[in-house]
Amino acid sequence: MTQEYPTLRIGGHTPRYPLIQGGMGVRISGPSLAGAVARAGGVGTIASVGLAVASPHFDGTNYFDANEVTIREDISLAREKAPDGVIAINAMVALTDYDRHIKAACEGGVDIIISGAGLPLRLPEMTKNFPDVALVPIVSSTKAASLIVRRWEKLYGRLPDGFVVETPLYAGGHLGVTKMEQVTDESLSLENVVPELVAYIKDDLKVDIPVIAAGGIWDRSDMERAFALGASGVQMGTRFATTREGDADDRFKQALIDATSDDVVIIKSPVGIPGRALRSPFVQQYLEGTVKSKPCFANCLSHCSYRKDKKAFCIAQALVDAYRGNWEEGLFFCGSNVDRIDHMETVQEIFSDLFEGWKE
Repeated sequence: MTQEYPTLRIGGHTPRYPLIQGGMGVRISGPSLAGAVARAGGVGTIASVGLAVASPHFDGTNYFDANEVTIREDISLAREKAPDGVIAINAMVALTDYDRHIKAACEGGVDIIISGAGLPLRLPEMTKNFPDVALVPIVSSTKAASLIVRRWEKLYGRLPDGFVVETPLYAGGHLGVTKMEQVTDESLSLENVVPELVAYIKDDLKVDIPVIAAGGIWDRSDMERAFALGASGVQMGTRFATTREGDADDRFKQALIDATSDDVVIIKSPVGIPGRALRSPFVQQYLEGTVKSKPCFANCLSHCSYRKDKKAFCIAQALVDAYRGNWEEGLFFCGSNVDRIDHMETVQEIFSDLFEGWKE
C-alpha cells in the first residue's frame, strides 16, 4: 500500500488533505457540509445553484437576487465552521445568472471556484478583481482542457489553477457529456484522461497545475489508483451526501442509504445532457413518458428543454423536491457507488477512514 499521499496546491490554497468534496445541488452540499469538510482538512464545496430555495430572502419571485445574497451568506457560514479551511464554490456555466454567482462568490470571500456544465471560457474576466481566487474548470477530456488553456492564455494571459477530470462512467448528477453513448465511452475514463492531461500540462505547458480525479472515488484504494495515474487530488461527492453534516433532509439521505445498484439509471436531463440518478417514482414516470410537468421554477438555465417544449420537467423544482426528501416527486442525483452507502456517517469518520495511517 502507498504510504504517502500528494500535496494538493490549488493557486495559493493548500488543504491538509488532497480531497475536494464535490459540489452537489440543489443545496445537497451547502454551508454545513462544506464547512465540516474544510474543518476536517479537505476542500469544502458549496454548490451555488438553487441555494435560495431554503433562504429567508426568497419570497417566491426574487430567485436570482435571493440566490446571490445566499451565496455570500453561505460562504460566511462555512467559514465560521472552518476559519482556516479551504472553501470552494461549484458554479455551473449553464446557469442563466452564472456571472452573478461568480461575483457573489468572490465578494463573499471564496477561496476556489470550480466550474463545469459547460466550458468556463470567460471566468478569468469575471474574477479579474479577485486575483487570490483560484479557478478550476471541470473537464472530461484533454481536448476540452486545451481549449480552455488556449482561450485563457490568449485573452487573459493566465492558466487555470487546476483541472477536475470527471469521468461520466461513474460520476453523479450531470455527467459532462452531451450524448448518452458517451457515458460508457472508455476513452473518457480516468485511466485514459488523467495521464494524458498530466502529460499535456507537464510536457506541452511546462507548468505545475494539479489534476484532480473525480467520478467513482469512494475509498482509499480508489484514491491510490488516482494518485498512481498522476492525479494530485481526488473529488468525492456521493459519499458525503449522506453525512450527518449534509445539508439535505434526512429523508433524502435515507433514500440514498436504501438504494441498490438496480435503482441507478441514466436520464436525459432537461439541461440537455445525461445525468445519473435514482429511479424514484418521478424518474420512473419520466422514463415512461408519463411524468406530469412541473412548472418552471425560475428560468435558471440558459439552455432548458423543458422551457422550450414543456415535454420534460423543471429540473430545479425536481431537485428541490429531492432536497426536501420528497421521494415521490424528487430527482435524486447520485454516483454509481450509491449502493455502497449503508449508514449515515460523519465527515470526520470519512476522513479518518480515508487518511488515517497515511503520511503527507
